[in-house]
Amino acid sequence: MENKQLLENFYSRYGNRDNPPVLFFSPGRVNLIGEHTDYNSGYVLPCALNFGTWLAIRKKSEKSFEMHSINFPGGISGDFTEITTPLAGSWGNYPAGVIKEFLDRGISLTGCEMLFYGDIPNGAGLSSSASIEMVTAVALNHIFRTELSTMELVKLCQHAENSFVGMNCGIMDQFAVGFGKKNCALFINCGTLDYSIVPFNPGIYSLVIANTNKRRGLTDSKYNERRAECERAVELLQPIREISSLTELEVSDIIKFPQFISDETVVRRARHVVTENARVLDAVEKLAKGDLISFGRLMNQSHDSLKDDYEVTGFELDTLVYEARKFDGVIGSRMTGAGFGGCTVTLVQKEKAQSFTETVGKAYKSITGITPDFYFPEIGNGASIIDQK
Repeated sequence: MENKQLLENFYSRYGNRDNPPVLFFSPGRVNLIGEHTDYNSGYVLPCALNFGTWLAIRKKSEKSFEMHSINFPGGISGDFTEITTPLAGSWGNYPAGVIKEFLDRGISLTGCEMLFYGDIPNGAGLSSSASIEMVTAVALNHIFRTELSTMELVKLCQHAENSFVGMNCGIMDQFAVGFGKKNCALFINCGTLDYSIVPFNPGIYSLVIANTNKRRGLTDSKYNERRAECERAVELLQPIREISSLTELEVSDIIKFPQFISDETVVRRARHVVTENARVLDAVEKLAKGDLISFGRLMNQSHDSLKDDYEVTGFELDTLVYEARKFDGVIGSRMTGAGFGGCTVTLVQKEKAQSFTETVGKAYKSITGITPDFYFPEIGNGASIIDQK
């Protein structure tokens, strides 16, 4: 959506063209590799995208808020003190939770009018929730001059999703959305929050995101169950080494798992986390050398582990990935995000990218009855104010 269109929508709803709102943008993210390692204090390799969430926001003197979305019907309004418990199934829980985080920190807010618009496919696993949280946080931080750092905003948004929305997510999504850098991935240690910028130059390959169009429902999925299984594995594996997370273990430790864990399911969950963490380290090394072929192999291994050991893929994701791998010119394909639906990410030769979408799209629809969507994203910067000059 053009900035002018967003402004027109804002004025149509709130009036007063003499007092223009301030515009902000926050990207979605795609994780290149390192899935379900973030809440295990492990390594991840995400990047920000050039589509996401826009917010037009304007202060008002009354100590109340009003928020609407161009994407969803119904708005939310009220006094700040009324933000105490989430509304069932409401998109507004994400910005409301962020507002509550500011208030809980003793930050004084006057009133504001907010209009959101997003072009991230809802429920696709590209972090629409983190995008709307971070655009809200960056906007409030700017217009109310609260001077919180980007890291503080990232932590604030994760806490809002954990405590207010009720999704026990790790910090990767908000981190990638907040710190994203154009044409780069972020190599993040989710345990220490140390990170480095990794240039991502796919060369003769295109990064293609494919949406299964099977919507995920994270809070209704087995996401929290997987997290509990990992915590159980940590408890049982303490005799190997005093650890607080699975990602402190080495791949060589995996052979010892059956000695301490009788539940084969928990063994497999732990095996995925440990091997996936090692794959991220390997992937960063391969990117530094420009070895895209080896990077693609790691993507394939990641998906297979998520399918067999972590069991978070499902029929639609597996179909899309394995049909993609059949295509000549594809060097790697995997699910991205929490799983149970959502999207895949694939590296395919640029000159064959259009043919890829046609061939794989046709095969996927024939098998599943669902028409997929394909995106050719650019890797963009993190959440920020929009220069309206």
